[in-house]
Amino acid sequence: MQSESAAPITAFIGIGSNLDSPKDRVKGAAGLLAEIPSTRVERVSSLYQSAPFGVTNQPDFVNAVACLSTSLEVRVLFRKLQKIEAAQGRVRTKRWGPRVLDLDLLVYGAAVVSDPDLTVPHPGIADRNFVLLPLQEIAPDLEIPGLGRVADLAADSKEPRIARLE
Repeated sequence: MQSESAAPITAFIGIGSNLDSPKDRVKGAAGLLAEIPSTRVERVSSLYQSAPFGVTNQPDFVNAVACLSTSLEVRVLFRKLQKIEAAQGRVRTKRWGPRVLDLDLLVYGAAVVSDPDLTVPHPGIADRNFVLLPLQEIAPDLEIPGLGRVADLAADSKEPRIARLE
């Protein structure tokens, strides 16, 4: 398997944290993403504070989305994201539980991947304001395979459980 694709691909990464200074963790994630070989951070959304999804008895999350240009193959990029999470202290114990840093591979070009450990586009994008609002901010014209244009997906910016921080 090759570790690099032939031409750079645009990928979008969801960033989230609700433990250990979440705002700082999310802001620092852009620098960590920039350290991935053959990858450049093109832009990062504002920060958003949102109520927890799934398991609700935990602190609010801080979320953002980063746009990357990468020559890495999709699974290689995914493994790099997991290594960054682990290096930051992420321990996977409970689905939708609290976390120091969460890096989700949301979109990888026009790729559609459905493996037991990796699904791209990330499932649930269209149902999660903490992903849609930052995506609409930085890439409203992005076409998500199987879902359509980001700007056309319904996001509720009035939802009281989410607020733009900066």
